[in-house]
Amino acid sequence: MLYTTLKGLLFSACCSFLFALNTATAQERPSNPFNYAPLGNEQSILIMLNKLSRAAPAANPRVISLALSALDCALTQGMSPARNLTVIDYSLVSTQPRLWVFDLVTGKLLFQELVAHGMKTGKNFARNFSNTYGSHQTSLGLFRTKETYVGANGYSLRMEGLESGFNDKAMERAIVFHGADYVDLKLAKKLGHLGRSHGCPAVRRGIARKVIDTIKGEQFLFSYYPDQQWLAKSQFLNCSSSQHLAKN
Repeated sequence: MLYTTLKGLLFSACCSFLFALNTATAQERPSNPFNYAPLGNEQSILIMLNKLSRAAPAANPRVISLALSALDCALTQGMSPARNLTVIDYSLVSTQPRLWVFDLVTGKLLFQELVAHGMKTGKNFARNFSNTYGSHQTSLGLFRTKETYVGANGYSLRMEGLESGFNDKAMERAIVFHGADYVDLKLAKKLGHLGRSHGCPAVRRGIARKVIDTIKGEQFLFSYYPDQQWLAKSQFLNCSSSQHLAKN
C-alpha cells in the first residue's frame, strides 16, 4: 500500500515537472502576434517571394529572396517575427528608387522610395561599405529597427545591426533612419547624384515620418550590395536553412 502511494506521488510529481518545463519552453519561443507564417520552409519562402516580387516589379527578385532568406535565418535563431520588411538595394544608382517596405501579412508594397548612402560610399553609385566609426560609409546586412527620437536630423529611428563585422557597430556609429533635404531629385540633377549622408539610410523629408512610423519597433531592414565578402560570410545568408534559396 505504501509502495503504491509513493509510486503515485512520484508519478504526479514527474507530470507536474514536465508540465512546468513544457510551459516554460513554450514561453521562451517567440510568439507571432500577426497570425501568419510566410517563412519556415523553402516552399513558403518562394510563395512570399512571388507575392513581394509582384507587388514591387521594379525590385530585383534575387535581392528580395536574399532578404527573405536572411529573415528566415533570424527567425530560426529565435528572433521574434515582424510585420514589415524593408529592403534597400544599393546596387542601384542613387537617383533611382531603391528602398521598398513590404507588409509580410498581406504581401503588399507600402513604400517605394529614394534613399541616400554614405558620402564615402560613392557618388551616384555606391562602391564602398564599412562598419567602422567615422568612415561615413553605409553598412550592409540585416538590421532590427528600434525606438524613435528627435535629433539633429529631426524625427529619426535607431537601428541595431545584427551582423558581426558588417553592421554591428551601427548603434555606436549613430547609423539611424531619418529624413533629409538633400534627398531630392531636383538637387540630384544639379549634382549628378543624390545628396549623401554620414552612412545613414536617409529618405525624403516629406515622407520620413510616415516610413519611420511604419517600420519602427523591432521590424527588419535588409541592406544589400553584391559585396562578395559579405555574401560569403554573412551569418544570415549562410544559415543552413536558407543557403539553398540564397544561392538560387
